[in-house]
Formats: sequence, structure tokens, C-alpha cells
Amino acid sequence: MIRTRISTVNNEKLLEAQRRSLFWRIHFWAALIASPFALVAAFTGILYIFTPQIESALYGKMDRVVPAGAMRPLDDAVAAANAAMPEGLMLRSVVPAYNERDSVKVYFAPVGTRPGHEGHDHGPAADSISARPTVMYVNPYTAEVLGSQVEAERFGNWSRKLHSSLLQGDGWRWMIELAASWLMIMLITGIVLWWPSKKQNALPQKGTQGRPAWRQWHAFIGIALSLISLIMVATGLTWSKYAGEQIRGARDLAGQAPPQAPRNLKSAAIEGATPMNWQSAWDAARRQAPDVSMQLTAPRGAHGVWRAASFDRRQPEKKFDLVLDAYSGNSLYYAGWDRQTAFGKATAIGIPFHRGEFGWWNQAVLLMFGLGILFSLVSGWVMYFKRRQSGALGLPRLLPGAWTSASPATWVTAIILSMAMPLLGLSAGLVLITELLLHWRMRKPATA
Repeated sequence: MIRTRISTVNNEKLLEAQRRSLFWRIHFWAALIASPFALVAAFTGILYIFTPQIESALYGKMDRVVPAGAMRPLDDAVAAANAAMPEGLMLRSVVPAYNERDSVKVYFAPVGTRPGHEGHDHGPAADSISARPTVMYVNPYTAEVLGSQVEAERFGNWSRKLHSSLLQGDGWRWMIELAASWLMIMLITGIVLWWPSKKQNALPQKGTQGRPAWRQWHAFIGIALSLISLIMVATGLTWSKYAGEQIRGARDLAGQAPPQAPRNLKSAAIEGATPMNWQSAWDAARRQAPDVSMQLTAPRGAHGVWRAASFDRRQPEKKFDLVLDAYSGNSLYYAGWDRQTAFGKATAIGIPFHRGEFGWWNQAVLLMFGLGILFSLVSGWVMYFKRRQSGALGLPRLLPGAWTSASPATWVTAIILSMAMPLLGLSAGLVLITELLLHWRMRKPATA
């Protein structure tokens, strides 16, 4: 009986050691793959955090105005922007002045392209230097054009593309997605390896020096930032190329797609009547929508409709989409915060948080996160070089039977994550092939 109990305890200890060595190995591979891209993402992300301050310094004279009496009708600002419109562009949408110091922003797109999101080009005409999506800034008090700017060249859009693709176009977005995928694995395996036990302290110990000190602070910083790391990685993956498609597919299957206005909505054209002008449409939208900065899109054709949507992501609880009859101003469709799905609400909060758009506290948290990521990556490699012996690869030791020691739950989790993050699955396959080659090399008998 005693021998059986001892044998059971020994088997449990062996299994625990095997699994721990496996998680160490996976943690190392995750760091090896993610580090170069994660370093780039951290540095460019820290730069992007300070977008509000940088844009205020760069574009304050276009974004802000000095109040001077009553604002003129919105149509005056739109007419002024149209008169100064660059050749090859057509009016796309308008963001009226929300605060008394805001300028009116009039968005233009290349002729022949469909309306899209700010900061993105649509169609071949967008490749022309003389016909790129452009914003005209107009003083709402005087209807004076304050200036114009190509959307993609505004610092916020430029730094966001630097962060996501190093300014190399969508074809390079895979780099940050690959880093985010393996950062998720680093986070999961790091938590498993850190999880405190009787033999392990959760906090750094005073007086510890050398590699043990690096290890303790590496673990402590990583765990302290684990929640925000999960939020940042998850929200980043939602708008990535491959993982984003998987996430959106799962969202739609789960019935969590955002509400969409029916495509067949039409205005009831009244004989002899003209559609509402910009000011009337803005007034009608403000009567029916939350008090928030909004973007207006004019109707196309006699039966077209006015569309209004919230423009300020810093107030997600006021997010709305509104469709108005072009003649009466009556609502044909409205979806506010209460119509948003749980997934939609989570992303409406998570994405602005990821971008640091909730104010100084949000920027401070993200700066701390970015510096923490840099420390985690650098300290991990410091520990690696302190452990690695000259002439050796320095891979964490993998105990015999480690790969078969993983629990069914571990394998199921790995399969789900690989399906959700295709780049993770593809690169993980290459890691497994490398592991097989290393195993074969170690077992191969030495030749004389």
C-alpha cells in the first residue's frame, strides 16, 4: 500500500515536471517567433499613444477655431469646401462642429469610389496622388476654408499604418498578427509557469541577484500586466486579416453581428419638394440621436436617404446609426447602444481603449503596458543568454515524454487557438517539424 502510494506520488511529480518542461519549451518558441515583431509593435504603439497631443500640435489651426458669434448654416461650410475641392474628388460625408471650438470636417473621396471608413482608400482612383481621400477643414463661424489634408497622411492614420503594417500596405499586416498570436501563447504559458506553489513565490524576493532576479521580475511584470495584455492582444486580433476573419465568422454564427440598416430603405419623394439641406438634416438627426459628434452622408438620387452615425469613439455608449427620410426627416431606421450585441459593445469599448482614445488615464495605462512588454521581451532574452552555454542552442530542456504528457484540455485549447488564429496554426506546424528534426538529430547515433 505504501509502495503504491509512493509510486503514485512519483508518477504525479514526473507528469508535472514533463508538462512544465513542455510549457517552458512552448514559451521559448513563442518568444523566439514573436519578439522581433512584438518589439516593433511596442515601439510603434507607444508612438501612436500620443496621437492626440501630436495632432494638436500639428493640426491645431485646422482642427480648432476661435468662437465668433453664431455659427453659420452648415450648408455654407459645405459650399465653401466644395468650392475649394481638389479635382477628381467628390463629396463623401460631413462631420459638423460639435463643440464651439471645432471646425467642420468635409470628407471627399475619389470620383467613382464608394463611401468608406476614414483613413482607407477604395478603388483604383485612390492610388492617384491628385485624387486621394481628402479632408477639408472649414471655420463654422465664417465658412473660411482653414486647410485640407490627405486622410492617409494625417499623423493618426500614418502612425496606425506604421503600427499595423510598417507602412507597407495590407499585405504586411501578417507580421503584427503573427506577433499577437504568439503573444497570446506567451501569456497563457507564462501564467501556467508562474502559477505560485509551495516551492515558488509569486512576488520578487528582496536581495535576489543575477538570473534569478531577472526571472522573478520577468514573471512579476508579465503577470501584473496579464489582464491588459489579454485585452490588447484580443482587440488587436479582432481587426487583423486572418484571425479577424475567423473571429467575425464566429461572431456572426453566434448571432453577435452588429445591427445593420436594411439596404432597401428609400425616401418617399414628394412632387415639387426638395430634399433636406445639410443644416436641416443635421437638425433632424440631433433631435433623434444622442448628444454626440456625428457624421452625415447625403442621399443619392431622388429616393436616397440621409445617414447619420456617431463619430466620437470616446463615447461608446452613445454609438448610433440613423437613417432619415430625405424629405420629411422622419426616422426610417435607428440602432442605438441598446441594439448593440454583447460582442459589439465589447469591441466598441475595447478598440478605443486599445488606441488610447479615452483620455490621459488610458494613455498612461498603455504607456505602462508598452514599457512592460519591452521589459518582458528584453529580460527574457537576457535570461536566455545567461543560461545558454557557448556553442549550444540554449533551448529549454525537454524531458522525455513531455509532448505526450499534455492533458486533453491542453490539446483541445491548442486546436481551438490554431483555428481561431490561422497564422498561429501555420507557424506552430513549422515549430513541430523543427522539434521532430531536433529529436531525430539527438537520437541519431554518432558516426566514427
